[in-house]
Amino acid sequence: MSSQDELSHEWMDSLGNCSPRKERTGLGEYGHPLGDDCDTLEPSFVDTAQLFPLMETKLYKRRWVMLFVFSCYSMSNAFMWLQYGIISNIFMRFYSIDSLAIDWLSMIYFLTYIPLILPVMWLLDSRGIRDVVVVGSAFNCIGAWIKTSTANSNMFAMTFFGQFVCSVATVYILGIPSRLASLWFGQQEVSTACSIGVLGNQMGIAIGFLVPPILVPNVDDMTELAYHIRIMFYISAGVATFIFVLVIIVFQERPELPPTQAQAQARSIQPDEYSYMASIFRLLRNKPFMLLVVSYGLNVGCFYAISTLLNRMIIEHYPGEEVNAGRIGLTIVIAGMAGSLICGIWLDKTKTYKQTTLVVYVLSLVGMLVYAFTLNLGHLWVVFVTAGVLGFFMTGYLPLGFEFAVELTYPESEGTSSGLLNCSAQIFGIIFTISQGKIIDKWGTLAGNIFLCIFLLIGTVMTGKILTSAPCPRCNSAVIMLSTWNRTENNTPTLVLG
Repeated sequence: MSSQDELSHEWMDSLGNCSPRKERTGLGEYGHPLGDDCDTLEPSFVDTAQLFPLMETKLYKRRWVMLFVFSCYSMSNAFMWLQYGIISNIFMRFYSIDSLAIDWLSMIYFLTYIPLILPVMWLLDSRGIRDVVVVGSAFNCIGAWIKTSTANSNMFAMTFFGQFVCSVATVYILGIPSRLASLWFGQQEVSTACSIGVLGNQMGIAIGFLVPPILVPNVDDMTELAYHIRIMFYISAGVATFIFVLVIIVFQERPELPPTQAQAQARSIQPDEYSYMASIFRLLRNKPFMLLVVSYGLNVGCFYAISTLLNRMIIEHYPGEEVNAGRIGLTIVIAGMAGSLICGIWLDKTKTYKQTTLVVYVLSLVGMLVYAFTLNLGHLWVVFVTAGVLGFFMTGYLPLGFEFAVELTYPESEGTSSGLLNCSAQIFGIIFTISQGKIIDKWGTLAGNIFLCIFLLIGTVMTGKILTSAPCPRCNSAVIMLSTWNRTENNTPTLVLG
């Protein structure tokens, strides 16, 4: 529960040190912009800030259950994204298709996201998180069952349709972690919770790298191959069905009492006070955020391209190593999961969003360069090590981007800012996957990886530009505290407990 002493201490920290993380609202239309420096609180603003009484808050243990259920749903969908790509040579032979067709089984996830993200973000803001998660898990389940009937060499069109249905579910996933963290978790937990939400998706990618090469061995007998593919599809469908039922039974919209004062105040805002389109236009005019949108898209687009084309890159230098290609992918993601979690905890402890984002971006570039120039040395253990380093920083950047976006766009909706970030990532994912695939076919993997390094360098420069152009986001931590104060006749702040 909130107390006067705790709030007073939090208020003094906000003004004196300008270090505590601001509380996030999810709607937050009552925030006001401050100056570029932590010392520029305008007296006129202090005198006219909108005032709210303090309200009762509580952290529920079941917040971890909500996070676990969402992570499982995200994990299932991410697995089905990669279940074709990591054994692309097998599916190319099974369906008698070329490499571009098999790449589109992955890229359809990116393409679907682009036109659907705006209506889904609107649905998230207007209907709430539970409806979005239920609908998304339903699409995931339906798509998985469609694919169970496609273990036949002439059923490529149907398996593509099933993959398309699963890709629709992705639109209902990628913007959820930051919103879920704000709705259910306390002020000192949001970055960690967001990282764990992203972690579920990464766990699905890890399983997608590891399991398909085991379940579907590269055998010559097409009947036996069809049997193994069918087994994989039925396992995917069974898991997706169980998670869908779990979401319907367990997942809740929000706790009875809000976890923070900011969420308590957000609940008092009437729906007609919030304009979705106005929020979009404000974000598009936010220069630091738009720089982040592009730089985030470059980084994550590179990760998508590497994930999609990993089998081709490994097989080119290490023929017959489909299983090890999956293990290398697993190494990338497991290292990235550790990076995501460590970055989330680090942000909760230090609040150094700008500096951490830049350092991780630079190290992603370094990791990509090392991976590119060591892939063809002929030693698989070297590839495992360099891929792990690359994954730790490149995948660890994912929750950093979400959290930094919330800092730069406060008090806009977390779902909206996350959606725009992911839209950028999908666009660059398509561009990089097609381009790198063509470059690999013509000039080899080294040229393809250098191609990605160039764009990571551009993203690094843009991230550095954010640091020089963005105002101090933590200044707004004082705003939300000001809104909980009433003033006495002599203009002295006093707390009023609600």
